[in-house]
Amino acid sequence: MELYSLKDLPIAGKKVFIRCDFNVPMDEFGNITDDRRIRSALATLKFCLDQDCALIIATHAGRPTGEFDEKYSLKPIQLRLQKLLKHDVMLAKDVVGPDAQAKAAALQKGEILMLENIRFEKGETKNDPKLAQALANMAEFYVNDAFGVSHRAHASVEAMAELFDTKHKAAGFLLQKEIEFFAKTLEKPVRPFAAIVGGSKVSGKLEALKHLLPKVDKLFIGGGMAFTFLKALGEDIGKSLVEDDLMNEALAVMEEAKRLKVKLYLPVDVVAAQEFTPDSVIKLVTTKEIPSGWMGLDIGPATVRMFREALVDVQTILWNGPMGVYEMERYARGSSKIAHFVADSYATTIVGGGDTADLVQRIGLDEEMTFISTGGGASLELLEGKILPGVQQLVIV
Repeated sequence: MELYSLKDLPIAGKKVFIRCDFNVPMDEFGNITDDRRIRSALATLKFCLDQDCALIIATHAGRPTGEFDEKYSLKPIQLRLQKLLKHDVMLAKDVVGPDAQAKAAALQKGEILMLENIRFEKGETKNDPKLAQALANMAEFYVNDAFGVSHRAHASVEAMAELFDTKHKAAGFLLQKEIEFFAKTLEKPVRPFAAIVGGSKVSGKLEALKHLLPKVDKLFIGGGMAFTFLKALGEDIGKSLVEDDLMNEALAVMEEAKRLKVKLYLPVDVVAAQEFTPDSVIKLVTTKEIPSGWMGLDIGPATVRMFREALVDVQTILWNGPMGVYEMERYARGSSKIAHFVADSYATTIVGGGDTADLVQRIGLDEEMTFISTGGGASLELLEGKILPGVQQLVIV
């Protein structure tokens, strides 16, 4: 899959609209706790500034309900971008209102304008063509560098891209890098190729599992979703998380793995507790001995050793989903140990965004991975074999 490249656009001295994904986590005081998504877009922004462009940046933050809400203002993001870019960034008071329109019209070469939270406009999530047109009227070129929302058919992602011809739109460097990494990994991985898939539910990863099976040599399943597989095999899983209606699907995945000669690994022991609380009594048990009324909340040390031994010869590792409820420290050990092993390996390591990226960043291993995706939902849809709405508009046909 080849995308129209920013490098091929004649943007020198022009006004460029760039859709970014600066939806970064903040604490209760409004302080940004992880600015990775902002830093990931700097290459695209700097390239445009080097071309003496005037930049109009659009992004969302949080989940506003289609109207202005001070809680979701982009002011903290504007200040952080200004600091990282070492360049003044103006913030409009609205999205396509009088202030944004006036500032966009007056924007000079080398200046940067950030529109207020794009989701303050109801039309954004409805893919409203009128909103898309109002945004498009602000600039001569359109660049999508927001991989994290490219699976959404939103006005600034899909409808807006449709309004620009192929000589006036392109993918930013981050979006291009994301697509290239996933496409190359899934189409021509260096083998052996292993996928580590975790998270809470099978339902969220089922299509990804089906799409990955014909491509991988080894498949490791952990997290809450593993219990649906274990119960489908007849194990008593206590009150662990399970999706009973998907047990047949889980069996089908295991049968297909056997048919394709893909080695599939499930946990052999877990950290179990009676309640999901910081002070609940916990015990290590095999997956055949989970007590009635107890729940598995993390993979155990035997599973960690088994996974590590099976990963020793792997040359490409794709990881999407934690191995336990990592948000609580006592149930994060399994995920942490796997993360350290993956980071220390000589394999090409790709972390599929979302919770996995958060986990890796928390324990300080983000610099040790080959590539960390900036989009959880978007990366998952790529693993399912889908073409993202925001990417579809930029594919060279």
